[in-house]
Amino acid sequence: MKSEAVARSIQVEHSQRSIAVNDSIFYLAAKRTLDILGSLLGLICLSWLFIVVAILIKLEDPKGPVIFKQLRVGKNGKQFYMYKFRSMVTNAEEMLESLLHLNEATGAMFKMKEDPRVTRIGKFIRKTSIDELPQLWNVLKGDMSLVGPRPPLPREVAHYTEYDKQRLLVMPGCTGLWQVSGRNDVGFREMVELDLQYIRNRSLLYDVKIILQTIKIMFKPNSAY
Repeated sequence: MKSEAVARSIQVEHSQRSIAVNDSIFYLAAKRTLDILGSLLGLICLSWLFIVVAILIKLEDPKGPVIFKQLRVGKNGKQFYMYKFRSMVTNAEEMLESLLHLNEATGAMFKMKEDPRVTRIGKFIRKTSIDELPQLWNVLKGDMSLVGPRPPLPREVAHYTEYDKQRLLVMPGCTGLWQVSGRNDVGFREMVELDLQYIRNRSLLYDVKIILQTIKIMFKPNSAY
């Protein structure tokens, strides 16, 4: 029921939005083609890396799963499961409540630089954004795009203003303007503004530029943790 209420709220906002969204058939078709080809190429070419990371995760914590799935909110409030390599201990969600008072982020986000829930291999794959690679499957399925606003958690959306909900007017992405603009050095309000800037100006060339910047960051990490 809550997800339906969020979806209805976003649909209302969609009809009264204050930003213009590029919904041209050409752009959307080209973007989806890029998503399919890019995710397929990534899954095939990086299969060896998936195997290596899976082995390292299992060596550190044999009982825990390799892939972590989490409910996220996508375009127009539609919820879906997003996949990541597990970078935290298996009881991370249960530990969160006791850590909320140590939140270092502003707004509807939780960030903690020295998060005790993060494993040793988790620190590395988060720093290099390797933990995000399983989301290529989300892209192939059509839950996400290669480029777009990061999909928030339902508990985060519950604190969104109508202005913030404009982030959900487009399909969420694996990477975006926020990730290549400082990531964890950028607060919630700045993240929203960066996402809306992307939505206003999105184009195929803009998407390709952000993808290339993301690849660069994987080899020369920014402030991710």
